[in-house]
Amino acid sequence: MDRALAELQAADARALFERVAASIESVMQGQHEPVRRLLAAFAAGGHVLIEDVPGTGKTVLAKAIARSLGCSFRRIQFTPDLLPSDVTGLSIYNQKNQEFEFRPGPIMAQVVLADEINRATPKTQSALLEAMEERQATIDGTTYSMPDPFLVIATQNPIEYEGTFALPEAQLDRFMLRIRLGYPQPIEEVVILDEQKRSHPLEELEVVCSVEELTGMQNAIRDIYVDSTVADYIVRLVNGTRNHPDVYLAASPRGSIALYRAGQALAGLLGRDYVIPDDVKALAEPALAHRLIIKTSASIHDVQAANIIRELLDATPIEGIRPTGGPGGPRAIQPASQGAASA
Repeated sequence: MDRALAELQAADARALFERVAASIESVMQGQHEPVRRLLAAFAAGGHVLIEDVPGTGKTVLAKAIARSLGCSFRRIQFTPDLLPSDVTGLSIYNQKNQEFEFRPGPIMAQVVLADEINRATPKTQSALLEAMEERQATIDGTTYSMPDPFLVIATQNPIEYEGTFALPEAQLDRFMLRIRLGYPQPIEEVVILDEQKRSHPLEELEVVCSVEELTGMQNAIRDIYVDSTVADYIVRLVNGTRNHPDVYLAASPRGSIALYRAGQALAGLLGRDYVIPDDVKALAEPALAHRLIIKTSASIHDVQAANIIRELLDATPIEGIRPTGGPGGPRAIQPASQGAASA
């Protein structure tokens, strides 16, 4: 692709991104970083797992992104008695024309909120696997495509585990990023109280980006340049999880792809047409930590996956990285002995 065209597309992507982020943050006080990570995942075509306690705005965030982007939105409340057909849809026999008719389930929407996903049985959870990975669902031998764009935002409570079913590794691996919202600061909570005095600000949100603009931004993101040295840095980070003594199950190649594509999205949303190591560092924990299983002997000593990712970021050198492809161009990163993680 022509470099001038790539730079122009990156500038357009950043302007669009800032417009959407400002719209969402108007109803999500104090969630600057989570909003940007969610939009980066959406721009990269990935899905997001939001893990936090009740009442922090997980559902509001999902509704806000759907309304700001003008996307269709469906919410699925996962419960132990939910069936796979309640998610994907089913065929019903029509006595009038004596034929089976397919009734699409709530998964057939552009933005799908899978609320408290770990409360459903593994059989129902597995109904999402094909849709999330292959953007299609097979019902009664017929394959139906998901709408475009397609984003699954799943939530779960990390504190209460009674009556829940832990997500299997294959399910967790389908999520590009795992993010946490956290509690707002006191001054931000005062603003929340004032804004919701009469009605919820979500009701006043307007569409600030069309589906066509979003699709164009997603296509432009795929053209963001990733130098072979940056790709090698990603692989060395992921490979570090496979050689760490405290890790029982490490990140798979899907984790490398997720970090690669999320890095492209973040670079584009920041107005760059190339990826730098700081993009990788900023997304390493949300892209990789949920894919790791810590050994029992290490978890006893409170070793956390996030701590291992930060340790690997500190230990993995970044010498010779050329984000723009040149051997020593004006925007090339200077050699460094090792990189410190950046927020």
